[in-house]
Amino acid sequence: MERIILKAMNVFKIILHLIVTLFLTVLTQIGGVVYLIIIVTLRNKTRKIRFTYFSIVYLVFTYLVIPLVAPIFGREKIYNSKNLQPRSFFYTLTNRNYVVPEMNAILQSVSNSFQKDNPGIQVVYLDANFPFFKGFPLFPHLSHNDGKKIDLSLIYVDEKGKLTNKKPSVSGYGVYENPTNKEYNQIEICKRKGNWQYDFPKYLTFGTIHRDISFSNEANKELIQLFLSKKEIGKIFIEPHLKSRLKLNNSKIRFHGCQAVRHDDHIHLQLR
Repeated sequence: MERIILKAMNVFKIILHLIVTLFLTVLTQIGGVVYLIIIVTLRNKTRKIRFTYFSIVYLVFTYLVIPLVAPIFGREKIYNSKNLQPRSFFYTLTNRNYVVPEMNAILQSVSNSFQKDNPGIQVVYLDANFPFFKGFPLFPHLSHNDGKKIDLSLIYVDEKGKLTNKKPSVSGYGVYENPTNKEYNQIEICKRKGNWQYDFPKYLTFGTIHRDISFSNEANKELIQLFLSKKEIGKIFIEPHLKSRLKLNNSKIRFHGCQAVRHDDHIHLQLR
C-alpha cells in the first residue's frame, strides 16, 4: 500500500510540474523551459531554493538574454521612452513586448508626434507579441503571433476635461466605452449569435481604478489618424460604434469579427 501511495504521489508531482510548465509557457513563452531546467537540475533542493533560482534565471533571460537573441527571429523589444510606455511591468516581465522593427519604428514616430500636440501624454501599449517563433500563440489573442500586431490603450480625460495618462483598469483591458442608445451596438449582436467570449476581457481588468476619467473623442481620433498616416499599417480594429463616433472612414479600420473580443477598451494595430 505504501508503495502504491508513493507511486501515486510521484505521478501527481509529474502532472503538477507539467501543468506549471504549460501555464508558464502560455503566459511568458520561455517560463516553462526555465522551470523545467530548474526542476531537473535542482530536483534534490528545497522549493524555496528552486524558486529563488528560477526567479533569478528567468529575470536574467527576460531582461538580458532575450533582447539580444530575439532579432535573430526578426523581432525586437519595444523601445520604451517618456512618450511610449507599457501599461504595467507585467507586459515586459512576461515577454509580451516584442514586435518586428517596422512596428517599433512606427510606435516611436507616432508617440513622438502625439506628444508634441499633447505634452506629457503617453502612448501606452498592452499586449504585443512574444519574442520567438512565428505562429506561436499569445493567449488569449487570436492573431498576436507574428510580431506585426499590438494593442494600445485608449486615451482619457480627467474630471476637468484635461488629458491624463490614467487608465480605468489595472491591466488596460476590460473597461469598455459602451455604445450609446443611438449608436450601433455590435456587442449585443455578437452575443446574441452565441459568441459568449465577446466581452470576456471584463474579467481580465485585475481591478478597476480611476472611475473619474472618461473617453476622449479628440485624442483617440488624433492617435488613430496618426497611425492611419503610416503606409505600413494594414488594419486597425475598434468597435463600429467608436469608428462612427470618431468619424473615421478610412478603409484600414475594420470590424474584427464576432469570433474575437470587444475592441472598445483598446485599439488593435497590425502591419500589412
